[in-house]
Amino acid sequence: MAHPRALREYSQVRTKGLRRPFHAYFLAGLDHVPTPCLLCQGRSHGGHLCRHCHVAVTQSMRGPRLRCTVCCLALGGAGTCPDCAARTPAFSGIVAAFDYAMPGDLLIHQLKVEHRYATAGALARLMADAMRCAGIALPAHTILVPVPASRASIRRRGFNPAGEIARCLARRLDLPCRPMLLRRMQEGGRQTHLTRRERSRSAAGLYACTQRLDGRCIAVVDDVLTTGSTMHSIALELRAAGAASVLGLVAARTPF
Repeated sequence: MAHPRALREYSQVRTKGLRRPFHAYFLAGLDHVPTPCLLCQGRSHGGHLCRHCHVAVTQSMRGPRLRCTVCCLALGGAGTCPDCAARTPAFSGIVAAFDYAMPGDLLIHQLKVEHRYATAGALARLMADAMRCAGIALPAHTILVPVPASRASIRRRGFNPAGEIARCLARRLDLPCRPMLLRRMQEGGRQTHLTRRERSRSAAGLYACTQRLDGRCIAVVDDVLTTGSTMHSIALELRAAGAASVLGLVAARTPF
């Protein structure tokens, strides 16, 4: 049986000169190809999750838990967002597919650590589903931009996880993906063990926009959003370059 990712790459070549509606129908048809579920190995389609695992991964986003209306952080009893309280975000909002917790975090691990590239397509589908559930329809002139990875990360993994997800999401949404619109100006350190304040200082001035974006809508794609410092720093640069709006699209949002 052909691998779903190979089928999608084949479809790009075979349908390059065809009309967009037909291409969209072709890609939609691939979602019905029988494949194992990425988490439980049960019956699924298109290299995605089975129905039960899909519910398990996304159910926290569908529950009654109070969330920040801007950065999508799950809030405590006080109902105040520590990230947005520390600084007013430059981005207009965040759409996240699931909380960065079991079992959804296993999908991030599959892509970033196990290098299972097909997981990028599954994450993109979850993100598109989250946008649909939130009633968000991006304007036709929206550009998708992945968060650039550091050179050290590229050497370690051999690829940019955000870039892989952005390419898959762009095909699913039929929007352009422009990785070169953002450039990482310095290496910086790994942010895994940094505090909120340290993350904010680390992300400041880390990215630059390479061209004018007068009036364009930008959707910045990343795998995991923790404090929003990286997204905030990028949004500042994009708005300085003339972007009309900046929306963050992430696979996972840290829940605390």
